[in-house]
Amino acid sequence: MSFSTPKLSLSEMLALARRLGYDGIEPRIGEGHAHGVEIAATPAQRAEAKRLAEAAGIQLCCVATSIQYSNPAETDRQVEETRQAIDLAGDVGAPAIRVFGGPLPKGLKRYEAIRLVTASLESVVDVARRCHVVVALETHDDWSDPAYVAEVMRRVDDPGIAVNWDFMHPGRAPGATVDESFALLRSWIRHVHVHDGILHDDGRITLKPIGQGDVDVKRAFALLEGIGYGGYLSGEWINWEPADVHLPRELAAMKSLGAK
Repeated sequence: MSFSTPKLSLSEMLALARRLGYDGIEPRIGEGHAHGVEIAATPAQRAEAKRLAEAAGIQLCCVATSIQYSNPAETDRQVEETRQAIDLAGDVGAPAIRVFGGPLPKGLKRYEAIRLVTASLESVVDVARRCHVVVALETHDDWSDPAYVAEVMRRVDDPGIAVNWDFMHPGRAPGATVDESFALLRSWIRHVHVHDGILHDDGRITLKPIGQGDVDVKRAFALLEGIGYGGYLSGEWINWEPADVHLPRELAAMKSLGAK
C-alpha cells in the first residue's frame, strides 16, 4: 500500500514494486500521497495510470479508501463517494476497492448499524457490477469482529460485495483467532491485508516485522491456500520504517511463511 511510499509518483511506485518483486500496488486515496490515483483524477490521468501499470506488469490490485457507513448523518455522502471510487477503480483497472464499516456513533445499536452498512453496500451493487469492481469491507474498527462482517455479507448476498480480510484486527477487541475469523469469512474473502504486530490490551498496535508479532501470519497463509485463494496479499504498513528497509524484508518474510 502507498503508505509505504507516500512521496513516490505512480511510475516510481511501479518501478520499485517491479525491482523488489512485488506483483501489485495498492494506492491509498484521500491521504495526499503522490501517486495521483484519486477520485479527482481526470479521464486522461486515469487512462495514463492504467497504461503505466500495464506497461510495468504490476497490477493496481485495490483502491484503498477511507469510506465508512456506520454514521447515519454521513451515510449518503459516503455511498456517493463509494460510487465515485468504484468508477475510479474501473477506469484504472483495479479489481477492488477497500471500505470500512466505521465506528458506531453513540446510541446506535449494533443491529441498526448492520442494517445501515448492508443497505449502503446494496445500493452500490449496480455500479460495482457495471465496472467489474468488488467492494471489499474490511475487518477493522467497530467491525473487527468477523461475526458482524459475516452477517452483512449474508444479508447483501452479492458477488460484487466481499471481504477485505485484515486478519490482525479480529485478534484485538473480539479476540478471534485466525482460524475463527477465517471460518466465518472464508466464502467472501477477495482481498487480504497483511502485517504483524504486538496487540496491546488497550487496543493499541505496535507494528513488528512479520513473524515477530502476535499475529499467526503463517496460519493465515495456510488457510488461504487451502481454499485456493487467488487474490492479493497486500502489505499495509502505515507510518512505519523507510520503504527500502521494510519492503524487501517483509516480502521475504511472507514468502518464507508460505505466501504465494
